[in-house]
Amino acid sequence: MRVLVAEDDQRTADYLVRGLTESGHIVDRVADGETALAMAVEGIYDALLLDRKLPGIDGLTLVRHLRRRDRRTPVLMLSGVATTADRVEGLQAGCDDYLPKPYSFSELLARLEALGRRSDRSRRRSVLRVRDLEIDTELRTVSRGGRVIELQRREYLLLEQLVRHAGQVVTRSMLLEAAWTYDFEARGHIVDMHIHRLRHKIDDGFDCRLIHTVTGAGYTVRAPDAAKP
Repeated sequence: MRVLVAEDDQRTADYLVRGLTESGHIVDRVADGETALAMAVEGIYDALLLDRKLPGIDGLTLVRHLRRRDRRTPVLMLSGVATTADRVEGLQAGCDDYLPKPYSFSELLARLEALGRRSDRSRRRSVLRVRDLEIDTELRTVSRGGRVIELQRREYLLLEQLVRHAGQVVTRSMLLEAAWTYDFEARGHIVDMHIHRLRHKIDDGFDCRLIHTVTGAGYTVRAPDAAKP
């Protein structure tokens, strides 16, 4: 998932970003409510991880703003305030889950990924297929024609984005969002270089190519008998 972490405590934020990144997620981090709201309304995140007491705009006010804008991005609220009344207030404000501090990272991760699965029906499809290419999104494994293909982390993220939009044009901007953080400054042809390596692993040695360039637009994954996008 692509996750926005809004946490003003540097140590806690580093802990969350490191854990989520090591778990395979793309993570952006901000330290105040105003910046978090501005980024959240863009609608590019699969889940939001918010501290209740944020400088600028607090977590509950932020969620209320999002819900008024009809943004249904799942929100997991973290808070040192753990009374029943406070939890109820958080849920009524529009939070999807509420986790009091202190918490274990394993529980936080499980809750966050559960929210992501509920919000995106496509993530319930544990295996994605295009012809003889298969991606197991739970085990994060890739195979083609029964042969396991080892991919680096970003190669996997790029391929999953392409396969989820099989038959459609996936722009370079969409691929950047899928595999790099929000504040990453793309230099040169970094997406094209990763796709070049990905093509070698996915298409070389097989009777047909699945990854195609759409000139001036981006890339697409499609079987050879599929209509061009």
